[in-house]
Amino acid sequence: MPFSFLCIATYFKGNEFLKSCKEAGNTVYLLTEKKLEHKPWLRSHIDELFFVETPDHGVLDLNDTAKGLAYALRSRKIDRIVALDDFDVEKGAFFRETFRLPGMGQTVARYFRDKLAMRMKAAEAGLRVPAFSALFNDAEVNAFADSVTFPVVIKPRGEASTAGIRKVWNKDELWQVIHSLGDRRHEFLVEEFKPGHVYHVDALTYKGKVQFNWVSQYLSTPMEVAHGGGVFRSVTTPFGSAEEKALRAFNEKLLTAFGLEYSASHSEFIQCHEDGEFYFLETASRVGGAHLAEMVEAASGINLWREWARIETATAAGTTYELPELKPTYSGIIISLAREQWPDMNGYLAPEIWWRMQEEYHIGLIVQSENHDRVLELLDEYTTKIYAEVHASAPVRDTPSH
Repeated sequence: MPFSFLCIATYFKGNEFLKSCKEAGNTVYLLTEKKLEHKPWLRSHIDELFFVETPDHGVLDLNDTAKGLAYALRSRKIDRIVALDDFDVEKGAFFRETFRLPGMGQTVARYFRDKLAMRMKAAEAGLRVPAFSALFNDAEVNAFADSVTFPVVIKPRGEASTAGIRKVWNKDELWQVIHSLGDRRHEFLVEEFKPGHVYHVDALTYKGKVQFNWVSQYLSTPMEVAHGGGVFRSVTTPFGSAEEKALRAFNEKLLTAFGLEYSASHSEFIQCHEDGEFYFLETASRVGGAHLAEMVEAASGINLWREWARIETATAAGTTYELPELKPTYSGIIISLAREQWPDMNGYLAPEIWWRMQEEYHIGLIVQSENHDRVLELLDEYTTKIYAEVHASAPVRDTPSH
């Protein structure tokens, strides 16, 4: 029997999920921001759109939104709620709890949204994490500062990616930043900064078991790009390597410990230069951003959005989900801000180019090859070309948004 899905996306993303969900015979509702009304949503695969308007201070009143949904539910049935973006995970959990719908509730959602909760849960499960502390108690903050090697980073608990992160170099500077947070300091944490190679593992989980577990390495980390104005790059980790094996195992332990039952997920880990060990950085119960889904598809043949929709449908229907056959090869992505509105791509002609970015003031591409070294060679070549011809950078935000 068909089911009704309410998909929440307060950023423009997830068209492939909406398409796959509708093609499975489901009714698809989309809750999104009013300002995104005219984005190119696949309206042919959406039965009805609902809009919210987040106020200027950036905090949507979930109780008021629930009242609006309650009115809609008088004449519409909703079986499942799916949050398509990081910032929507809390909304989805709140509405599931309010309307007693199955799926991730608020406690589990915290592990995939709250950077303090996820660190505490990982440490509780015996998984390796950088030293960290909440900012609740002065004595605990001082004990942390006296036990670690600086620099450390202050992170907002609820932001996505690297937004709002501040690096500080000594104890006095740490307290200056903490005091500047005022009555919002409880919304942040402090963590020891560990230089190293950063990896991301993109996964699909069904019935509590990881069905797909794909390992890639950032060549330019999100923090380096956000705070240094660089070029974003990532590449598939060599198959069968020690890094790939270790991170597959680490990610499975992590998702099991966090209680993920069915979803796409995007987790990040760092291999510390100092000791060579892997440490957990953060995770999210959604498809990775920055077009990493396209990069993963180029390397594996698996479209994360499409398969996530199939998993949600199978879970609702109580049927069996089977992952399509993998087609493993190597891929790499490169994305940069550009000085021009529509950069000239005529100089990027390698036959290995699998995808080209089509966004204003951006340049980006994905390359695909059976040879890992060839992918790296092309990424290096095009990085040099982008820096020389079109690269632009934007100032990083010092204070986080909500």
